[in-house]
Amino acid sequence: MSNQLNGKKVLIITSNTGIERDELLKPLQALKDQGAAVTHATIEGGTAQLFLHDTEKDATVTSDSKLSGLSAGDFHALVIPGGTVNADTLRQDSDAQQLVKAFADAGKPVAAICHGPWLLIDAGVIKGKTLTSYPSVRTDLVNAGAADWVDAEVKQCPANGWTLITSRTPDDIPAFNEAITQALLAG
Repeated sequence: MSNQLNGKKVLIITSNTGIERDELLKPLQALKDQGAAVTHATIEGGTAQLFLHDTEKDATVTSDSKLSGLSAGDFHALVIPGGTVNADTLRQDSDAQQLVKAFADAGKPVAAICHGPWLLIDAGVIKGKTLTSYPSVRTDLVNAGAADWVDAEVKQCPANGWTLITSRTPDDIPAFNEAITQALLAG
């Protein structure tokens, strides 16, 4: 354990179901282990159902908060886990869209993994960004105005005045977590 992120506050947002387990729990734990204060917020608050590989029900977790009423001003970074159902539900939620836009407008890091970048499209922040994602999301991102899609374990893009960190799958989580840490240390 280190305290290099002591004083940093990170918001992780999800829906209440369909969340890829490791894409929520591993970044959450890694950030906490480094001293960050991490809040997991869901659309409805309360219990969130985790899955493995989008198909196998796994554990449930209790979120810390509902998305409504949260402010980007209270946090240093935003993390968006994947899971197809989670990402598809989040992208349609106006509170989630507003939070992403507020983080980007404030120049704060936003990190999204796997299908998580879908929310960036609906939040209207994707234009001009170079990023990665789960391969099936590529066409949506390119059609929405992403400058470029790359096949890399992690991609950091500082374009448009804010840092976007993206990764493809749970296999990329170590690099994803390290990029989030470095962005928080730089900010």
